[in-house]
Amino acid sequence: MTFFEELQWRGLIKDMAGEDIADKLNNEKVTFYWGTDPTADSLHLGHYSSLITAKRLAKYGHHPILLCGGATGLIGDPRPTAEREIISKEKLNENLEGIRAQVNKIFNGEAEVVNNYDWFRGYEFTDVLRDIGKYITVNYMLDKDIIRRRLETGITFAEFAYMLIQGYDFLWLYENKNCIMQVEGSDQWGNITTGIDLIKKKTGKDAYAFTMPLVLDRFGNKFGKSEGNALWLDENKTSSYELYQYLINVDDEMVIDYLKIFTFLSVEEILELERKHKENPELREAHKALAHEIIRDLHGEESYLEAVRISESLFSGDIKNFTSKEVEMAFKGLDSFDVSEDANVVDLLVNSGVCSSKREAREFITNGSITINGDRVTDLEFVLTKDKCIDSKYVVIRRGKKKYYIGIYK
Repeated sequence: MTFFEELQWRGLIKDMAGEDIADKLNNEKVTFYWGTDPTADSLHLGHYSSLITAKRLAKYGHHPILLCGGATGLIGDPRPTAEREIISKEKLNENLEGIRAQVNKIFNGEAEVVNNYDWFRGYEFTDVLRDIGKYITVNYMLDKDIIRRRLETGITFAEFAYMLIQGYDFLWLYENKNCIMQVEGSDQWGNITTGIDLIKKKTGKDAYAFTMPLVLDRFGNKFGKSEGNALWLDENKTSSYELYQYLINVDDEMVIDYLKIFTFLSVEEILELERKHKENPELREAHKALAHEIIRDLHGEESYLEAVRISESLFSGDIKNFTSKEVEMAFKGLDSFDVSEDANVVDLLVNSGVCSSKREAREFITNGSITINGDRVTDLEFVLTKDKCIDSKYVVIRRGKKKYYIGIYK
């Protein structure tokens, strides 16, 4: 199959602009751009679905420009329900640098990163109206889906004008960077076509674009921080272990689609994983391949192996060799309790809430149901001391097979 046909097979093309776009992608080396606003200091997995498509185009020989919206981020694109929260310029610039570093890492420094504030800085309002507003009618803008949905509840002029700014971005890149194509998520189609129309009216030439379907989770929600389910690309915000746990547990019905979207595995490799998945879904080979490809691309092979080791250790209950960093990754979000001094195991279990009474604590201990830092404790006289804690800091108590409690030795 051709490169364009593979993009279609992977489910990466929803809307298209330009009759010969397939020929452009198959046979020419085009400059294209993808953009995002720096509303946070890290991108998330929803962005990664677009970034990996941009990286796929780059591997085929096309030139990627990654636009970080220092100007558009000051306004915020219209959301279906309410206006975005305005963030300060200082925070926006901080976010921008974080995103720039992530993009450079993902693309190995081979993507061109631009900031639209560079060409909007000092651009006078009257010039904006003459250079952009003169070519776009209000009726045209009102016809956009996102605008129509907000008319009843109200939309500010800043949000209303957002599409003009993004449209001008495409025009500026077209004229100054020979960028003839935009590649975005399907929710940006209205803004994309504004840019294409502006280019046509200003230059008389054609521009191209295609959108990717939005990647949804099993509940039909976008992978976005506004949805409350963000999986950040920054390893310090979402660890490789957290990412591994999410990916290894995605719905069986979605895993093959995710392999097509998020990985560089070949068509043949994905079809083979699909066959194995249908025959032996309990082996989760497709899920493991998905986790491996994404985590290796984002954080490296070592981080992937660490995530697998933590997962396997927790499953087996063998955490004797855990470091404090691994404890923090494995039990992130779990409430902890303080251990202020050496404690007898019975008192420790009661004071930490692991057991409701000393009688219950003794029963769990004598039944062999309590492990502390990976060691089974059956001695009622066992005393926890600082030197018995992981890195002299953490105590991990497991009750039964799956119930964990985390203590911090003060």
